[in-house]
Amino acid sequence: MEIQDSNYKKRTQKDYSLSFKLQLVKDIEQGRISTTAATKHYSIQCRKTVVNWLKKYGNFDYQYTIKQDISKTPEQRILELEQQVKLLEKQKIEQNI
Repeated sequence: MEIQDSNYKKRTQKDYSLSFKLQLVKDIEQGRISTTAATKHYSIQCRKTVVNWLKKYGNFDYQYTIKQDISKTPEQRILELEQQVKLLEKQKIEQNI
Protein backbone atom coordinates (compact mmCIF):
# COMPACT_ATOMS: atom_id res chain seq x y z
CA MET A 1 0.00 0.00 0.00
CA GLU A 2 1.37 3.39 -0.97
CA ILE A 3 0.62 6.52 1.01
CA GLN A 4 0.73 9.68 -1.04
CA ASP A 5 1.63 13.00 0.47
CA SER A 6 -0.32 15.78 -1.22
CA ASN A 7 2.67 18.15 -0.80
CA TYR A 8 5.15 15.78 -2.46
CA LYS A 9 6.16 16.57 -6.02
CA LYS A 10 8.70 14.51 -7.91
CA ARG A 11 11.21 16.92 -9.44
CA THR A 12 13.96 16.64 -12.00
CA GLN A 13 17.04 18.75 -12.61
CA LYS A 14 15.16 20.55 -15.36
CA ASP A 15 12.60 21.79 -12.83
CA TYR A 16 15.17 24.07 -11.20
CA SER A 17 16.07 27.40 -12.79
CA LEU A 18 19.63 28.19 -13.73
CA SER A 19 19.65 31.11 -11.30
CA PHE A 20 18.61 28.75 -8.46
CA LYS A 21 21.37 26.29 -9.35
CA LEU A 22 24.00 29.03 -9.54
CA GLN A 23 22.93 30.55 -6.21
CA LEU A 24 22.95 27.15 -4.52
CA VAL A 25 26.42 26.37 -5.90
CA LYS A 26 27.66 29.76 -4.69
CA ASP A 27 26.21 29.15 -1.19
CA ILE A 28 27.85 25.72 -1.00
CA GLU A 29 31.23 27.01 -2.21
CA GLN A 30 31.14 29.83 0.34
CA GLY A 31 30.37 27.35 3.12
CA ARG A 32 26.88 28.65 3.93
CA ILE A 33 25.30 25.21 3.44
CA SER A 34 26.49 21.66 2.81
CA THR A 35 25.43 19.52 -0.14
CA THR A 36 23.49 17.20 2.16
CA ALA A 37 21.74 20.07 3.94
CA ALA A 38 20.88 21.70 0.60
CA THR A 39 19.42 18.44 -0.65
CA LYS A 40 17.16 18.16 2.39
CA HIS A 41 16.27 21.86 2.67
CA TYR A 42 15.25 22.27 -0.98
CA SER A 43 13.75 18.76 -1.32
CA ILE A 44 16.16 17.78 -4.06
CA GLN A 45 15.79 14.07 -4.66
CA CYS A 46 19.44 13.11 -4.65
CA ARG A 47 22.65 14.61 -3.30
CA LYS A 48 24.34 13.62 -6.57
CA THR A 49 22.15 16.17 -8.35
CA VAL A 50 23.72 18.93 -6.26
CA VAL A 51 27.20 17.46 -6.80
CA ASN A 52 26.58 17.49 -10.56
CA TRP A 53 25.62 21.17 -10.34
CA LEU A 54 28.83 21.86 -8.44
CA LYS A 55 30.85 20.13 -11.15
CA LYS A 56 29.00 21.93 -13.93
CA TYR A 57 28.66 25.44 -12.48
CA GLY A 58 31.19 25.63 -9.64
CA ASN A 59 34.63 27.19 -9.53
CA PHE A 60 36.43 24.05 -8.36
CA ASP A 61 38.28 22.24 -11.15
CA TYR A 62 37.39 18.56 -10.67
CA GLN A 63 39.93 17.54 -13.31
CA TYR A 64 42.66 17.79 -10.67
CA THR A 65 40.97 16.01 -7.78
CA ILE A 66 42.78 13.26 -5.92
CA LYS A 67 41.03 10.74 -3.67
CA GLN A 68 41.51 11.73 -0.04
CA ASP A 69 41.36 8.14 1.30
CA ILE A 70 44.87 7.30 0.13
CA SER A 71 47.79 8.53 2.18
CA LYS A 72 50.01 10.70 0.03
CA THR A 73 53.73 10.68 -0.40
CA PRO A 74 55.54 14.02 -0.24
CA GLU A 75 55.90 13.92 -4.03
CA GLN A 76 52.16 13.42 -4.48
CA ARG A 77 51.44 16.27 -2.07
CA ILE A 78 53.76 18.56 -4.06
CA LEU A 79 51.95 17.63 -7.28
CA GLU A 80 48.60 18.30 -5.63
CA LEU A 81 49.75 21.72 -4.42
CA GLU A 82 51.08 22.55 -7.89
CA GLN A 83 47.66 21.68 -9.31
CA GLN A 84 45.98 23.93 -6.78
CA VAL A 85 48.31 26.79 -7.78
CA LYS A 86 47.38 26.24 -11.44
CA LEU A 87 43.70 26.33 -10.53
CA LEU A 88 44.10 29.55 -8.56
CA GLU A 89 46.04 31.13 -11.42
CA LYS A 90 43.27 30.10 -13.83
CA GLN A 91 40.61 31.60 -11.57
CA LYS A 92 42.63 34.83 -11.21
CA ILE A 93 42.91 35.15 -15.00
CA GLU A 94 39.15 34.55 -15.40
CA GLN A 95 38.35 37.22 -12.82
CA ASN A 96 40.53 39.78 -14.61
CA ILE A 97 38.74 39.27 -17.93
